[in-house]
Amino acid sequence: MTAATQSAPALPTDWRDFFALTKPRVMTLVIFTGLCGLLAAPVPVNPVLGFTAILCIAVGAGGSAALNMWWEADLDAKMKRTAARPLPAGRMAPESARDFGLVLSFFSVLMMAVGVGYLAAAVLAFSIFYYAVIYTIWLKPRTPQNIVIGGGAGAFPPMIGWIAATGDITLMPILLFAIIFFWTPPHFWALALFVETDYAKAGIPMMPVVAGRHSTRRQILVYAVLLLPLAMLPFWIAGAGLVYGASALVLSTIFLLLALRVAVFRQGVGKPTWDPRSACSLIRCSTFLPCSLLWWRTAGSWDKANAPVSRRPRSRTQAHHQAAQPDPGRPARRDGRAVLLHQHCPDRRLGTWLS
Repeated sequence: MTAATQSAPALPTDWRDFFALTKPRVMTLVIFTGLCGLLAAPVPVNPVLGFTAILCIAVGAGGSAALNMWWEADLDAKMKRTAARPLPAGRMAPESARDFGLVLSFFSVLMMAVGVGYLAAAVLAFSIFYYAVIYTIWLKPRTPQNIVIGGGAGAFPPMIGWIAATGDITLMPILLFAIIFFWTPPHFWALALFVETDYAKAGIPMMPVVAGRHSTRRQILVYAVLLLPLAMLPFWIAGAGLVYGASALVLSTIFLLLALRVAVFRQGVGKPTWDPRSACSLIRCSTFLPCSLLWWRTAGSWDKANAPVSRRPRSRTQAHHQAAQPDPGRPARRDGRAVLLHQHCPDRRLGTWLS
């Protein structure tokens, strides 16, 4: 042990346990996809309001994760990979986890409503309810389609980010939702192939437990096939640029080829019934979704110059932007002299659309 390690203060155990309740790894993906939805919107976003929206999404995700762990504490104790979590390990009272989740969920929705907009807050509230109640309490212990239907919970963040920026729901945030919705089953079923025994021991009807590995591998391929054209839709409807189209095509094709390897693996003498290496590659490749969304924004694939901004702001982000811009037809005082702004932009319509 080095001197630096000895001098470093240890984090409080209680703090680490509360942080673990929020499922930090899952929250990272939630933050990233929510940020992509926010930045892909065809309107400029005030940094403070954008930060507030992403913070609310992250806190709401952490709150729903804490409620999930509170409800599933008994099941987590039966599975090797979750037995060390704070509740099954006995490091925290169940009431503390429940109250922590409720507080995070409530204040995330309240802050989103006050600081960003009511529509974004409503969708955030429904996403928390969807994950904590519809998926955790109702779907997960009852049907092998739990991941398919419950995948909607993880598909809300980019839609919420878009709504926070624009104040409305259009085709593009619905496509973002659909892409993650169809990405979820192959991603989590590939993970479930590795922990099938744990799920069986806990009595959770995951697809590999109920239908077997062979059926699960085929369904992974089906969803990978459906995902490829869906990921290309933003490009085909001219909602995204060439860079997004090329990256989505390449990454979705790689994902499909890896899913094909998982699906068509044949048992040999002395070999397992499935290929763990192919499944591992499929899980790693599943990062193609956030990469594609990042390309969407980085390449400026949405043509903001051609996206009209509503004259009536539907969210606080738009209201702040429009309030910060003077009326193009109204004289502005500069050093005691009146200057008509429209002289610098003769096309009045273009001056209204510029963002």
